Amino acid sequence: MYENKKKVLIVTQEMQPYTALSEISEIARQLPQYVQEQGMEIRVLMPRFGTINERRHRLHEVVRLSGMNIIVDDEDYPLIIKVASLPKARMQVYFLDNEDFFKRKSVFEDAEGQPFADNPDRMVFFCKGVVETVKKFGWPPDIVHLHGWMTSLLPLYIRKAYRNEPLFQDAKIIYSLYDNSLEHTFGEAFFRKAAINDLEEEDLADYRNADGSVALHKGALTHADAAIVGSSTLQEKAQALLDTFDKPLLPYQEPEKMLQAYVDFYKTLMEQEEQVKG
Repeated sequence: MYENKKKVLIVTQEMQPYTALSEISEIARQLPQYVQEQGMEIRVLMPRFGTINERRHRLHEVVRLSGMNIIVDDEDYPLIIKVASLPKARMQVYFLDNEDFFKRKSVFEDAEGQPFADNPDRMVFFCKGVVETVKKFGWPPDIVHLHGWMTSLLPLYIRKAYRNEPLFQDAKIIYSLYDNSLEHTFGEAFFRKAAINDLEEEDLADYRNADGSVALHKGALTHADAAIVGSSTLQEKAQALLDTFDKPLLPYQEPEKMLQAYVDFYKTLMEQEEQVKG
């Protein structure tokens, strides 16, 4: 245990019991509690999808954090922050909400199973909103651990769009690679919409495949400091990215060893950062 509590920010697109059971939602439920039990400070941020029952889970708005606007594709969208206490854990989860993006009663697809056309806009809103919310916390994380393709813009945003933000100067960004992504449904407009703040479309080059299509995992891994394989099997394209990945990498961990392995990985990265600074 550290004398000064280390701070871990977990950003996830899914989490039990708020969204349906999945690989990501299960890990995102177990990991924060375990990290906290190891003596670290934790913050968890996720989208407030319309499938989440606010009354059952006792969500309520955090007025001091709400009220800012997030610009996506030259449009202003209000960011509402809500919070709930995680059952059976002394821990809170923060939800990023907006009526335009998250009111609908499904997560990424409509009733016919078709991905929403505005999923790229929802991702940009969420990723930018995460950074702005952490700024409002005034809480400098030592580790930023990202779960799910919806978080994949955060490494670029933290390192480029918010490169002068002191809160993230010492943070190590970990991207967990899962066998899921809706990038194949994203069009060329994604690059324009994702170019927030002073970014240009060419700053998104790492999120582009050789054929011009969108490559979310590729971009995230390029700008992250480390990666974890979250799925037991990966598609060929994702596995190929790891074959050329030259930064710290934690391979897939069996469930019974996973939590401790993740925490040990955090500690190794933080010790490396302290050695660099020292």
